[in-house]
Amino acid sequence: MTANANVQSLHDTVTARIIAELEAGRFPWVQPWASSGGTPLGLPQNASTGRTYSGVNILLLWFAAIEQGRPSQRWLTFKQALALGGCVRKGEKGTMVVYADTFVPKAEQDKASASGEHARRVGFLKRFTVFHVDQCDGLAVDPDAAPLPGRTEVLPHVEAVIAATKADIRIGGEMAFYSPSHDFIQVPPQEAYFEPVNWYRTKLHELGHWTGHVSRLDRNFSGHHGGEAYAREELVPELCSAFLCAELGVAPTVRHADYLGSWLQVLKGDNRAIFQAASMASKAADFVMGRREAGRVRNGAAEIRLESAA
Repeated sequence: MTANANVQSLHDTVTARIIAELEAGRFPWVQPWASSGGTPLGLPQNASTGRTYSGVNILLLWFAAIEQGRPSQRWLTFKQALALGGCVRKGEKGTMVVYADTFVPKAEQDKASASGEHARRVGFLKRFTVFHVDQCDGLAVDPDAAPLPGRTEVLPHVEAVIAATKADIRIGGEMAFYSPSHDFIQVPPQEAYFEPVNWYRTKLHELGHWTGHVSRLDRNFSGHHGGEAYAREELVPELCSAFLCAELGVAPTVRHADYLGSWLQVLKGDNRAIFQAASMASKAADFVMGRREAGRVRNGAAEIRLESAA
């Protein structure tokens, strides 16, 4: 199989899984977190490096954790388990994650040297297999194994994260929205929500939109309501909010279930769409959380790297 065919197959495999979940009426980024005996809320983490997984890998590992009933969000490779003094039990089946990056082929380097122009970078995509720590023997006790309780009260730590963004958030009216042209967020007062926690979920969603402003991650807001570009942009803060909720200990929810049809149309027409949306959502979540150091958050249109395999 050629490299391009392998990448195409990988995009098809992951996209088909997302489509199957949506067609079954399940939103892959909203799971029954903290249910009795279930997987606790949180972002998937590499048990060896401590890094959290990003982009579409979050969804892939959430799928696996929920399906397998894993007691935590901690994963590692076969070699990492050995390096930690443990081993993957015989017969255990791994879970696929992906890693994407770019490189400059030698032909492009030679061409750039001759012409004086910038060399063109080429993307590549690799599959990796990881195992949950529960599938291993000889490892230290998993510190995250105890299920985390869901929070349904006002959350000052979430409020602190929101305040630290210094976003212009205006309280009032009956609708929540972000205005790209005027760069402000508006949400109804907290008293208007049946559950106080939904106020925070809504703010995190709109902050996902806010990160796309030209002065931040510079995403495309040109689509009209109901159009493909609009659906693509709406998917980014939807995933961003779910990632932020997981990190901050807030059970995520679907804010815009009415976009289901539009999302299915986008995913069926473009097998790279979920990779791109999840990657942009990770960058948006990083921006909201203040992780804006060089190399972590870049222009949404220029960034080619899609995932971290941690």
